[in-house]
Amino acid sequence: MAATAPICDFGWKAVDARLIGTEGRAHSIFDLAGPNGLVVAFICNHCPYVKAVIDRIVQDALHLENHGIGFVAINSNDAGAYPEDSFKNMKLFAEEHDFPFPYLHDEDQSAARTYGAVCTPDFFGFNGELELQYRGRLDASRKEKEASGLRRDLLDAMIQIARTGQGPVEQQPSIGCSIKWKAGSAADDWSAVTARS
Repeated sequence: MAATAPICDFGWKAVDARLIGTEGRAHSIFDLAGPNGLVVAFICNHCPYVKAVIDRIVQDALHLENHGIGFVAINSNDAGAYPEDSFKNMKLFAEEHDFPFPYLHDEDQSAARTYGAVCTPDFFGFNGELELQYRGRLDASRKEKEASGLRRDLLDAMIQIARTGQGPVEQQPSIGCSIKWKAGSAADDWSAVTARS
Protein backbone atom coordinates (compact mmCIF):
# COMPACT_ATOMS: atom_id res chain seq x y z
CA MET A 1 0.00 0.00 0.00
CA ALA A 2 1.32 3.44 -0.92
CA ALA A 3 1.85 6.03 1.80
CA THR A 4 2.79 9.71 1.81
CA ALA A 5 5.24 11.18 4.31
CA PRO A 6 4.17 14.26 6.32
CA ILE A 7 5.66 17.71 5.75
CA CYS A 8 8.96 18.79 7.28
CA ASP A 9 8.99 19.48 11.02
CA PHE A 10 11.69 22.16 10.75
CA GLY A 11 14.19 22.13 13.59
CA TRP A 12 13.29 18.68 14.93
CA LYS A 13 16.49 17.23 16.36
CA ALA A 14 17.85 13.97 15.03
CA VAL A 15 17.90 11.06 17.44
CA ASP A 16 20.85 8.69 17.63
CA ALA A 17 20.58 4.92 17.41
CA ARG A 18 23.14 2.15 17.17
CA LEU A 19 22.25 -0.37 14.47
CA ILE A 20 23.99 -3.24 12.68
CA GLY A 21 25.09 -2.58 9.11
CA THR A 22 25.22 -5.08 6.27
CA GLU A 23 29.01 -5.38 6.65
CA GLY A 24 28.46 -6.79 10.15
CA ARG A 25 29.38 -3.96 12.48
CA ALA A 26 27.31 -1.53 14.54
CA HIS A 27 27.04 2.11 13.52
CA SER A 28 25.90 5.19 15.41
CA ILE A 29 23.65 7.33 13.22
CA PHE A 30 25.29 10.48 14.58
CA ASP A 31 28.76 9.21 13.69
CA LEU A 32 27.70 9.07 10.03
CA ALA A 33 26.91 12.79 9.81
CA GLY A 34 29.17 15.02 7.75
CA PRO A 35 30.29 18.48 8.88
CA ASN A 36 27.41 20.07 6.96
CA GLY A 37 24.63 17.60 7.64
CA LEU A 38 23.16 14.14 7.28
CA VAL A 39 20.53 12.33 5.25
CA VAL A 40 18.72 9.48 7.00
CA ALA A 41 16.85 7.45 4.39
CA PHE A 42 14.36 4.73 5.29
CA ILE A 43 14.37 2.23 2.44
CA CYS A 44 13.92 -1.52 1.91
CA ASN A 45 14.77 -4.17 -0.65
CA HIS A 46 11.40 -5.15 -2.11
CA CYS A 47 9.57 -1.83 -2.61
CA PRO A 48 9.09 -0.91 -6.29
CA TYR A 49 9.44 2.79 -5.42
CA VAL A 50 12.88 2.12 -3.91
CA LYS A 51 13.95 -0.23 -6.69
CA ALA A 52 13.09 2.41 -9.29
CA VAL A 53 15.30 5.09 -7.74
CA ILE A 54 18.00 3.22 -5.82
CA ASP A 55 20.74 3.93 -8.35
CA ARG A 56 19.89 7.65 -8.25
CA ILE A 57 19.94 7.53 -4.44
CA VAL A 58 23.47 6.11 -4.63
CA GLN A 59 24.49 8.77 -7.15
CA ASP A 60 23.11 11.60 -5.04
CA ALA A 61 24.72 10.24 -1.86
CA LEU A 62 28.10 10.29 -3.59
CA HIS A 63 27.48 13.84 -4.81
CA LEU A 64 26.44 15.01 -1.33
CA GLU A 65 29.63 13.60 0.20
CA ASN A 66 31.49 16.30 -1.75
CA HIS A 67 29.34 18.91 0.06
CA GLY A 68 30.09 17.56 3.54
CA ILE A 69 26.77 15.72 3.88
CA GLY A 70 26.74 12.21 5.35
CA PHE A 71 24.24 9.55 4.27
CA VAL A 72 22.78 6.45 5.89
CA ALA A 73 20.02 4.07 4.82
CA ILE A 74 17.86 2.10 7.28
CA ASN A 75 15.57 -0.86 6.67
CA SER A 76 12.86 -1.18 9.32
CA ASN A 77 10.45 -3.54 7.56
CA ASP A 78 9.14 -6.71 9.20
CA ALA A 79 11.26 -9.35 7.50
CA GLY A 80 9.13 -12.11 9.02
CA ALA A 81 6.21 -11.02 6.86
CA TYR A 82 8.39 -9.74 3.98
CA PRO A 83 11.35 -12.15 3.60
CA GLU A 84 12.83 -10.13 0.74
CA ASP A 85 13.66 -7.48 3.37
CA SER A 86 15.71 -9.87 5.54
CA PHE A 87 19.18 -8.92 6.72
CA LYS A 88 20.67 -11.50 4.36
CA ASN A 89 18.87 -9.88 1.43
CA MET A 90 19.89 -6.42 2.63
CA LYS A 91 23.51 -7.51 2.17
CA LEU A 92 22.78 -8.67 -1.37
CA PHE A 93 20.86 -5.47 -2.19
CA ALA A 94 23.70 -3.27 -0.90
CA GLU A 95 26.28 -5.25 -2.88
CA GLU A 96 24.20 -5.28 -6.06
CA HIS A 97 23.86 -1.49 -6.03
CA ASP A 98 27.34 -0.77 -4.64
CA PHE A 99 26.15 1.26 -1.66
CA PRO A 100 28.73 3.90 -0.66
CA PHE A 101 26.90 4.40 2.66
CA PRO A 102 26.01 2.08 5.56
CA TYR A 103 22.76 0.13 5.21
CA LEU A 104 21.45 -0.50 8.73
CA HIS A 105 18.97 -3.04 10.06
CA ASP A 106 16.33 -1.62 12.41
CA GLU A 107 15.13 -5.04 13.52
CA ASP A 108 12.99 -3.86 16.44
CA GLN A 109 11.67 -0.90 14.39
CA SER A 110 12.58 1.55 17.16
CA ALA A 111 14.43 3.93 14.82
CA ALA A 112 11.48 4.07 12.43
CA ARG A 113 9.11 4.79 15.31
CA THR A 114 11.38 7.50 16.74
CA TYR A 115 11.78 9.22 13.37
CA GLY A 116 8.12 8.80 12.45
CA ALA A 117 9.06 7.05 9.20
CA VAL A 118 6.01 6.33 7.08
CA CYS A 119 7.10 4.97 3.72
CA THR A 120 9.97 3.65 1.64
CA PRO A 121 11.72 5.73 0.61
CA ASP A 122 11.36 8.36 3.34
CA PHE A 123 14.14 10.98 3.49
CA PHE A 124 15.13 13.08 6.51
CA GLY A 125 17.67 15.82 5.76
CA PHE A 126 19.50 17.41 8.69
CA ASN A 127 21.85 20.40 8.83
CA GLY A 128 25.22 20.51 10.58
CA GLU A 129 23.47 20.95 13.94
CA LEU A 130 21.40 17.83 13.19
CA GLU A 131 18.21 19.86 12.93
CA LEU A 132 15.64 18.64 10.41
CA GLN A 133 15.51 20.88 7.34
CA TYR A 134 14.18 18.54 4.65
CA ARG A 135 11.46 15.87 4.62
CA GLY A 136 10.63 15.30 0.99
CA ARG A 137 11.00 13.25 -2.14
CA LEU A 138 14.13 12.28 -4.04
CA ASP A 139 12.64 13.67 -7.24
CA ALA A 140 9.36 13.49 -9.18
CA SER A 141 10.07 10.07 -10.66
CA ARG A 142 7.76 7.96 -8.44
CA LYS A 143 8.29 4.46 -9.89
CA GLU A 144 10.00 5.45 -13.14
CA LYS A 145 13.42 3.81 -13.41
CA GLU A 146 14.69 5.76 -16.38
CA ALA A 147 13.32 9.18 -15.45
CA SER A 148 15.56 11.96 -16.71
CA GLY A 149 15.59 15.73 -16.68
CA LEU A 150 13.77 15.89 -13.35
CA ARG A 151 14.49 18.41 -10.61
CA ARG A 152 16.60 16.59 -8.02
CA ASP A 153 14.68 17.72 -4.94
CA LEU A 154 16.74 15.96 -2.25
CA LEU A 155 20.08 16.79 -3.82
CA ASP A 156 19.24 20.46 -4.38
CA ALA A 157 17.77 20.83 -0.88
CA MET A 158 20.76 19.25 0.83
CA ILE A 159 23.25 21.38 -1.11
CA GLN A 160 21.29 24.44 0.03
CA ILE A 161 21.36 23.12 3.60
CA ALA A 162 25.12 22.54 3.37
CA ARG A 163 25.58 26.18 2.31
CA THR A 164 23.03 27.94 4.53
CA GLY A 165 21.94 25.51 7.26
CA GLN A 166 18.33 25.91 6.15
CA GLY A 167 16.16 23.87 3.81
CA PRO A 168 13.71 25.14 1.19
CA VAL A 169 10.33 26.29 2.47
CA GLU A 170 8.47 24.49 -0.32
CA GLN A 171 8.95 20.72 -0.23
CA GLN A 172 7.16 17.87 -1.98
CA PRO A 173 6.49 14.84 0.23
CA SER A 174 7.94 11.44 -0.53
CA ILE A 175 5.55 8.72 -1.65
CA GLY A 176 6.28 5.02 -1.42
CA CYS A 177 5.29 1.68 0.06
CA SER A 178 4.16 1.90 3.67
CA ILE A 179 6.58 0.75 6.37
CA LYS A 180 5.77 -2.90 7.10
CA TRP A 181 5.16 -2.85 10.83
CA LYS A 182 5.28 -5.96 12.96
CA ALA A 183 1.95 -7.34 14.13
CA GLY A 184 0.53 -5.46 17.09
CA SER A 185 2.68 -2.34 16.66
CA ALA A 186 0.78 -0.38 14.01
CA ALA A 187 -1.36 1.63 16.41
CA ASP A 188 1.63 2.72 18.48
CA ASP A 189 3.59 3.58 15.33
CA TRP A 190 0.76 5.72 13.95
CA SER A 191 0.60 7.59 17.26
CA ALA A 192 4.34 8.33 16.98
CA VAL A 193 3.88 9.64 13.47
CA THR A 194 0.90 11.88 14.22
CA ALA A 195 2.52 13.26 17.36
CA ARG A 196 5.22 14.86 15.23
CA SER A 197 3.17 15.91 12.19
